[in-house]
Amino acid sequence: MTNNPLIPPKRVVEIVAFPDLQLLDVAGPLQVFASANEAAGKSGRPAPYTVRVVAAAARITTSAGLDLLAEPLPSADAPVDTLIIAGGESVHAACDDKELVHWLTARAAAARRVASVCTGAFLLGAAGLLAGKRAVTHWADCDRLARSFPDTRVDMNAIFVRDGRLWTSAGVTAGIDLALAMVEDDVGHAIAAAVARELVVFLKRPGGQAQFSAVLTFQERDREFDRLHGWMAGHLAEDLSVSALAGRMGMSERSLLRHYRASMGVTPARAVEKMRVEAACQLLATTRDPVKRVARRCGFGSEETMRRSFIRQIAVAPHDYRSRFSSSASL
Repeated sequence: MTNNPLIPPKRVVEIVAFPDLQLLDVAGPLQVFASANEAAGKSGRPAPYTVRVVAAAARITTSAGLDLLAEPLPSADAPVDTLIIAGGESVHAACDDKELVHWLTARAAAARRVASVCTGAFLLGAAGLLAGKRAVTHWADCDRLARSFPDTRVDMNAIFVRDGRLWTSAGVTAGIDLALAMVEDDVGHAIAAAVARELVVFLKRPGGQAQFSAVLTFQERDREFDRLHGWMAGHLAEDLSVSALAGRMGMSERSLLRHYRASMGVTPARAVEKMRVEAACQLLATTRDPVKRVARRCGFGSEETMRRSFIRQIAVAPHDYRSRFSSSASL
């Protein structure tokens, strides 16, 4: 490591592994930080990261059957910038490893920030690091996380959550989103965007923070309305009133309302609103279209109607959403 005061020291990132973990929970963030080093070098800047995979054993077999060679768990008080806990089905066995949990509690105290990928959040909870925090994990495990750590506010709709120095991400590939956000926070938008381009992923997913597509969620619930949902998604700027949808289904309005609510758990009007908000989020994040034009393209009719829907659905106004998630900024 250089002693040149004009060159900042590398940030040490440790990814904590354990037997039978999810391979991509390690490989995704690892590649993001490695690519950030490459992107920095191409721009004439020093590599910002030193990344290590650490574990209690020297060889870790992942759930995919691929072995990883890991460095030993370092001393709890050794310098470290970022501590990331991987996940996987075996995380609950790891939570029963008292030595690992004790080390993690102590190690987290030395880190500037601590993070988890997917079900790695359970290890953070076992180490007492989720108390009073907002967090997320894989959608299928959010309920269990909330039950296991009732003093944690679990947000099952988020791709990743940042609460102070604690970062948590949703399932598997969301670890890439989390790592990209860290890179952007550390070394700026240009490097993070270059990494996203290299890995062929979004710097910020156009859907914003949601783990699910509204259309996909609805289509998973009941096949009766599959075709209707597909048509709705492609015709958001058209008349999607209850009468129009009922006519398309060959049902009376009353019958549509009854069957739809029973199958979907929401009214047709609320489903339309969710789809329109999701589509508007994509346009706001990936285009430079004026907000008024986005509102028209997505079927809101007016900018004010869209604003009210955004507040109701995602608790943020369209202009604020664009400023936070737009990936169309010049590099």
